[in-house]
Amino acid sequence: MRKLVYYIGMTIDGRIAAPDGSADFFPVTQDVIDFIVEDYPDTLPTHLREQLGVHGPNRNFDAGVQGRVTYEPALEIGVTSPYAHLRQYVVSESMKETLDPAVEIISTDVVGRIRRLKAEDGKDVYLTGGARLAGTLLPEIDKLVIKLYPVVAGAGIPLFTTDFSPTHFELAGTRTLENGTVILTYDKK
Repeated sequence: MRKLVYYIGMTIDGRIAAPDGSADFFPVTQDVIDFIVEDYPDTLPTHLREQLGVHGPNRNFDAGVQGRVTYEPALEIGVTSPYAHLRQYVVSESMKETLDPAVEIISTDVVGRIRRLKAEDGKDVYLTGGARLAGTLLPEIDKLVIKLYPVVAGAGIPLFTTDFSPTHFELAGTRTLENGTVILTYDKK
């Protein structure tokens, strides 16, 4: 069975974005870019993969799921298929149709649909974000890969938005990059 992997950048105080949803305050230095290109190139949007010279088969993921709010910035710049190298799913109650045939909308039974997706053959499933979707899918998340950036936001969007729901993970690995970003990998217990 493939895993649902929540791969995300986060501040020291647990924020994945500013209150307005932006993430341009994260210190994405060359060492961070090199890490992503070498270890998680599948998580790069297609237009960035091309700019960074990433080609070839996907290493980790062949499907990606994201919430509507995470998907909207791509639409705002005219990109209807931000992860063309993955099977793409957008979870939304308000969007009924997609602007691109490569993107499937999931509007009901989100957990059931993700369970069925995990049961299929293939590589792991990349949970792109956001916080509310991650909260909904917390029981289905098998692995966390957190880029812990050396910055405190003070306010913003948390890693998860959900009711009190203790879910235990086990530290599987750490790696510190030159700029102080720490890559934390956790597996569900």
